[in-house]
Amino acid sequence: MNKIVLKIDGMHCTGCSERLEKSLKAKKNIKKVKVSFENKEAVIEYDKISKEEIESYIEDIGFHSLGE
Repeated sequence: MNKIVLKIDGMHCTGCSERLEKSLKAKKNIKKVKVSFENKEAVIEYDKISKEEIESYIEDIGFHSLGE
């Protein structure tokens, strides 16, 4: 299992962070997600996918990953 912390741009409220968290949890191979609106970051545990795929998911949901 891999773990990554990504800074997230584009979240304007806790509803945004909840939507991002729920959407990422629904993706195959993402095992655990905790999105913090206050810290503007997502902690993601995953397996069998790449960081680039995760960042693409985030873009598809409407936010931007600023990397680690």
